[in-house]
Amino acid sequence: MLTTAMAQPALAQSTRQQLKTANKFFGQENFRASLPYYEQVLAKDPNNAEALFRAGIAYMSFDKEKASDYIYKAQRLKKNVAKDVEYWLGRVDHLNYNFDEAITHFQAYNTTLKAKDSRKRELAQLIQHSKNAKVQFNSPKDIFVKNLGPTINTQWSEHSPVISNDDKILLFTSRSDNMSNTPVVGEAGNTKDKGKLAADGQYYENIYEARRIDDDNWDKPRSLSGVLNGKGHDASIQVFDNDTKLLMYRNDEDGDIFYSEKGAADWTEPKKLNKNINTSAYEGDAFITPDGLTLYFSTGKYSEDNSLDIYTSTRVPGGDWGPAKSIGNAINTPYDDDSPYLSRDGKTMYFSSRGHNTMGGYDIFKSEYDSIGRKWGRPENMGYPINTPDDDTYYRLSPDGSYAYLSSYRIGGYGEKDIYTINYIKNATIRGRVLAMQDSSAIPGAELVFSGTQADKTALSYRDVSKPLTGEYQVNLLSGRTYQVAVSKDGKNIETQEFAVPISTNDSTVIEKDFYVNYIDTTAANMANINPIYFDTDKYTLRPESIVELNKVSQLLAANPGINISIEGNTDSRNTDEYNMVLGRNRANVAYNYLKKAGIAETRMVTVSYGERRPVAPNDSPENMQLNRRTDFRVIVKEGEGVPNMNRPAAPKPSGSTGTGTGTGMGMGTSTTVPLQPGKSKVKLEDGTKIKTKVDEDSDKVKVKTKGPNDEKSKTVTKDGTIDAKAKDAEGNKVKVKTDND
Repeated sequence: MLTTAMAQPALAQSTRQQLKTANKFFGQENFRASLPYYEQVLAKDPNNAEALFRAGIAYMSFDKEKASDYIYKAQRLKKNVAKDVEYWLGRVDHLNYNFDEAITHFQAYNTTLKAKDSRKRELAQLIQHSKNAKVQFNSPKDIFVKNLGPTINTQWSEHSPVISNDDKILLFTSRSDNMSNTPVVGEAGNTKDKGKLAADGQYYENIYEARRIDDDNWDKPRSLSGVLNGKGHDASIQVFDNDTKLLMYRNDEDGDIFYSEKGAADWTEPKKLNKNINTSAYEGDAFITPDGLTLYFSTGKYSEDNSLDIYTSTRVPGGDWGPAKSIGNAINTPYDDDSPYLSRDGKTMYFSSRGHNTMGGYDIFKSEYDSIGRKWGRPENMGYPINTPDDDTYYRLSPDGSYAYLSSYRIGGYGEKDIYTINYIKNATIRGRVLAMQDSSAIPGAELVFSGTQADKTALSYRDVSKPLTGEYQVNLLSGRTYQVAVSKDGKNIETQEFAVPISTNDSTVIEKDFYVNYIDTTAANMANINPIYFDTDKYTLRPESIVELNKVSQLLAANPGINISIEGNTDSRNTDEYNMVLGRNRANVAYNYLKKAGIAETRMVTVSYGERRPVAPNDSPENMQLNRRTDFRVIVKEGEGVPNMNRPAAPKPSGSTGTGTGTGMGMGTSTTVPLQPGKSKVKLEDGTKIKTKVDEDSDKVKVKTKGPNDEKSKTVTKDGTIDAKAKDAEGNKVKVKTDND
């Protein structure tokens, strides 16, 4: 009993000492150093509200989710754990994308402040940040953000990516202990002693170089400590002049900009830019234009509160940098504006800012240059997910401008700031076939509709119709999402499938995908060698040669009274889909009306228009478009049954005779036949049109002559599938058609 009683004060004293040490580091804003001590306290006393609260604040720079758990738990245990607990709850909610809750906490904290408290201005700004963030987060861009991985990124902060012109070498800045905790002596004798830390308890920033292995992997970085890294912080800024020179930062005189040249072995000792650029204030980042004559840089020299603004300086060839000039109030705000970077053509500036309509911390903005007004335009927030509620900085385009690098502290990273790539999500080509699940046979004429959404929930829809014979389809759609694919045929839905399309960041991705559906074809693709009938552009009047095919259809139907047909109108793609659907319907109806006049019962025929949706050839030439301007004929069979055996048409009657059947009569109320068996026939329609038909003994050559009431004439010869036709209308205009319908 005595031993236990004596142990308790010792334990309590140990906890108090650990908490005191933790609070000491916390007060110095050395948050990393404070955390192990807070965790030791919490291991012994999990409900220590003070340790939870301060550890939560310390974790905000390393683990946002844990920070939220700790601060919320601290408030639950002790409602007034700190006077500013509502402020910190707002901050941690904002970082964790809980924007409405953040606003509520900020407003609650605001009520505890006196009317003239200077903190009210900061709170108003934080509330606006949460409102801005909510807008951007709810309107995301289709952008793929990718972490460079653990070879480059560590638990420490990595930032300031600089890429070589060939996109194979990456310079970057890290606060990793990989280099800083070992003695380093440069050419000028600069030494970083083992284990020496910056004031915030972290290792100094140093510059590293990594070589690309492939698109996704980098070789182990090497330090450029020989001459580039000084006693304090050093950071990469830009390589220029064909990668032979390097702009870099050193924290001399509160932060200045230097440059180094590539020597025979490595980089040379850095030299400071002149006093028009570097001042006693902080200069942190810069960009030199490709011609080497203009420098954009950030400085705290000219603001009342040392906040950063972007300035520019020019020089004559061979000269030095001239006086600094502000880039203007369109870019610069009362808050920090930093990290300028220009596109290769110099027309777009990217920069980081804590002002404008930031989501919180630094956001990336872009501004377009007005060459007429000679000024930079109103900045545009690059939006989510390029920007986040935390700091997003150092936006740098790849050499070809197809993607970008940036530094950001994001949930899911390796710790603190990491370097990421930013790619716009591109289209992918999806192609394949529509096949019957039962026997893998192709299903032509099946409509596929891919339905999805953009990142901002805007609806997306892409469609195609599978090709005749092969059942092939192809669509070009936005990648990186799951689509609902509705498959239908003849206007009837077959089924809907889900298809996940992976992210593509280039425009050449092709994905093969066959859709197997539960479908049994109830139409015959080939109707006893009946060919389509063709039409002139934007017309639906029958050509002379079409009579041959229509007579074949009527005779076949007369010989097979149990067969019904689908008459299907099609068009090329010259007009709108809506217009072409009407034109296709008219082309189906003109054949329907002809067969109806020939005595075919209305109940045996249906008409369908597919407009431009069933091309048999690409609409890329006059010849192919002609093939698509057609009417097809298909036998309709009952579901689950095959195409029935068809009877051959009856033998013809003597030339000029008439019959009483219901088969192939050409006139209203008459049953005159025009046989396609060997022999001759004559027909006179009600409008006075005379039709003469001659079929040779082998039935492989057919001649049709017509003469209209207004002296319109035509002559059509069909032989072995080849059609040769000539026609003259009432005005004397002549038309010649020659085609191979096989």
